[in-house]
Amino acid sequence: MKILQLLPTLDPRAGGVAAAVLALSRGMAQRGYKIDIVVLDDPASPWLANVDLPVHPLGVGAGVYRYSKRLLPWLRENGANYDRLIVNGTWQYPGFAAWRRFAGSEIPYYVFPHGMLDPWFKRTYPLKHLKKWLYWPWAEYRILRDAAAVIFTSEQERDEARESFWLYRCRERVSSLGVEAPPPITDSVRAMFVERFPELRGQRLILFLGRLHPKKGCDLAIESLASARGAKDFSLVLAGPDQVGWRPELESLAERRGVGSRVFFPGMLEGDLKRSALTSAEAFILPSHQENFGIAVVEALAEGLPVLISNRINIWREIEKDGAGYASDDDVDGTRELLQRWAETSPEQRANARANARRCFAERFEIGRAVDSLLNILSGGN
Repeated sequence: MKILQLLPTLDPRAGGVAAAVLALSRGMAQRGYKIDIVVLDDPASPWLANVDLPVHPLGVGAGVYRYSKRLLPWLRENGANYDRLIVNGTWQYPGFAAWRRFAGSEIPYYVFPHGMLDPWFKRTYPLKHLKKWLYWPWAEYRILRDAAAVIFTSEQERDEARESFWLYRCRERVSSLGVEAPPPITDSVRAMFVERFPELRGQRLILFLGRLHPKKGCDLAIESLASARGAKDFSLVLAGPDQVGWRPELESLAERRGVGSRVFFPGMLEGDLKRSALTSAEAFILPSHQENFGIAVVEALAEGLPVLISNRINIWREIEKDGAGYASDDDVDGTRELLQRWAETSPEQRANARANARRCFAERFEIGRAVDSLLNILSGGN
């Protein structure tokens, strides 16, 4: 089977979609499937240099819609070479181009919304939602309606997507995401993070990995660091790209709350440096207001790092059930509760949580399980 993955960008700064697509694609390629990826990236983009799969970069799409005059002609010329197409994301031109090329054809296409139909966006950005309504009936609704399946990464994501628009019809399937199991970490990699940032050596680190964006709840983590009982011994590492210029406001908040010396912004971490940060921390935190899955959460579990997350991350039930971390509401009180619970967790319980994190990853989120589930859907299975 030849499968084409279509998405706006593989830039890791754009969020977890790129990582999810690459992990699934590599997993399918290892099973003998031919995988190609089409992106609207500049061919000279540095993040494409080490991708070990065939990538067709068609140039940067225009605006937030990512319109590309090259995409639809490329799909018309090359689309017949593939047996399946997977569209990753919604609300952008790649999905519309795929619909124009493949709707009603013998080649089925599938859509991964990756959380972009969550009603949180409707509640939080009502004006943007109104604009989307103008686009929905004649484009996005039809893209989903005519897809062979719309693939959600959890049952919660599927159920909540039904609440975003009353005009809604699609063939719903659920298939989890995952990441590859990391190899054993070496001593040199383990030491890399504190060698790069020696001011963090010997500190009890709570690690956030992700975009510095209001959706992610970085401000809640800072507020809770300042007010949680027992948190005075913790330092908070907010690692990620500042896409919306929020960092100065976060730094000011930390200073006002008296924790400026305990909040660090190392920027985006990748590769071995990211692994080193994960193994240097004692817990991972993500008090996000909306996550359909949370690739960074799963990466933390894979390294045996317990996670402190909001119950707006759609895999929180599995994590709590497995004892791999704690979950609470996506507000200051809820995030404070997470830090207080972790501060009050005994050393023996922390060791158990680390073991539980590894087991949770291996049994639920290792990429092989996700690949099996996705291939079953692409093959027409139930």
